[in-house]
Parts: sequence; structure tokens; C-alpha cells
Amino acid sequence: MICIDKNKVLDKGTAAALGVFDGLHLGHQKVLGGALAAAEELGCAPAVFTFRSGSVTSKDITGTLTTEADKLKMLGGMGFEYALTADFAELKDMSAEDFVKHVLKGRLNTRCVVCGEDFRFGRGGAGDVNALREICGGLGIEVRAVKKLSLGGAEVSSTRIRALIERGEIAAANELLGRRYGYTIKVEHGAQLGRTWNFPTINQPLPKGLVLPRFGVYAAKVLVDGEWLAGVTNIGVKPTVSKSAPPLAETFIIGCHEDLYGKALPIELYEFVRPERVFANFGELRDEIARNTEQVKEYFKHS
Repeated sequence: MICIDKNKVLDKGTAAALGVFDGLHLGHQKVLGGALAAAEELGCAPAVFTFRSGSVTSKDITGTLTTEADKLKMLGGMGFEYALTADFAELKDMSAEDFVKHVLKGRLNTRCVVCGEDFRFGRGGAGDVNALREICGGLGIEVRAVKKLSLGGAEVSSTRIRALIERGEIAAANELLGRRYGYTIKVEHGAQLGRTWNFPTINQPLPKGLVLPRFGVYAAKVLVDGEWLAGVTNIGVKPTVSKSAPPLAETFIIGCHEDLYGKALPIELYEFVRPERVFANFGELRDEIARNTEQVKEYFKHS
């Protein structure tokens, strides 16, 4: 997938999905799938207009569900050829008319745009789908609006998924995402205490601005050399070891003895095992890691 330079104008016509797409959950996938179908139907290139992860801020957003790199990688994997990303601050004062004329038509050369039925755009969110149809109609751009998706009696939304993750209800969040919640983070050096207990771990500091899952232990999998390996992941601040550590994901990868320092490894969370807590001594912590390892092995044996 090609990320369009801010000054680039596409010659090839596109069918473009519009949205923030934080998390690329099942509701987003309906919109994105609609753009891919429109591109095939109209014989043009599938594209996405979105805002950079973390650049859209409001009082109810406690963190993003995807890093920018992971979001773009997933969009490329879905089949999109082009992505135009922008910082929200750069466009928040642009009028609805100028957004369509200069961004959708002028930059993405759109023949068709696909968005959710509640899509808002332009200064102060003044434009809705009806305004989008009116403005696009004068420029020969088709507009397709996708209805909201509901599961479990409620709308599938990034806000709902964030709340589930923050409560440690990771399996429920995964159901709404249509995939496992996770991220790709570079492995950094830690205190290496686990090596002395025969439980060597990888340390992945959580990027600032990413939603923080409930602190505790999770059944997880890590992609190492093309293979997904089961792991025991502790997300938190390691209160038994340090009093001032920043949040990180520390994972014991079962059966893996490779040196993984410096590698950017994808990790996916499957199930919450237990909350984070302080242990009286390192011996108790070591014994608990052993118990959690057996729990995770049993989980994946039956999942």
C-alpha cells in the first residue's frame, strides 16, 4: 500500500473509505469492505482517507486501539492500494466544501466514497452524509453510506471496545474487533530476572497514547519467525520489581529460547488470567509465573 505524500495528487480514480478507523473493528470493516467492493465494481483503485492514530482527541477517548504503523499494515493487508492520512489539527478548520473539493476530489481523485451513516466532516463536524451527497453530486462523486453494525444488543464502536479492554474483558473486545487485540512493539532489554528463574521474558514498552488494558496476566501469542507461539503476558508496571516502572508488556514465550532483543514482534491477547498484584518476595512471584504458565498451556490446549 502506498501512503500518499501530502502534496501528491493521484491520476488514477479511486473508491475511498472515509473514517478514523481506530481499531479497524467489525463496524469499520463493513465500511472498508464497501470501498473495496466499489473499487472492483467501478474498475478503480481502493483507497482510504483517515486521520493519524492519536491525532483525534476528545474527552471520551482514553487511548487509541491501534498504532499508526499497525493500522496501515492492516489496511494494506485488506487490499487497499492508497492511504491518505492527516493530523486532525491540519484539517479541523477546513470547510465541508473544501474538504470534498481539495482532499477527496483534488488529492484522492475519488469517483466513489464510502462512509458510515453517522459520518461527520468539515469545520466543527458541520457536514453529515446528506451534505456529503450534495457536495459530491456536483463533482460527479458517488456516495455510499453504510449502516451501523450492532452485536450483543449494542453498536460496535471504538468507545465500547476501549471500555472492554480497560476492564480486562479481552475476549469480548476481540469479538467486536473481529480479530485479536494486539500490537507490534520493539523488544527492549529488561532486568533479566526471569532468566534466573528459567522464565526468560521479552519486554515491550507500551507506546504512549495506546489504550491500556487492565493490568494483569493474559494468555497471548507472539509472532516469532513466522510462527505464532503461546505466551504468558503481564501488562502493567511490575510492582513487585519496581516502584516507578512505566507500563509494559512482559511476555514469557513458552518453548522459545531465541535472542529477540531489538526485534519488533506482533503480540495478540486472548484471555485475561488474573489481575496484577504485589508479591511478598521474588520466590512467590516465580511460583505464580509457573502456575500461570500451566494455566495458559491448558487454555490453548482447549481453545
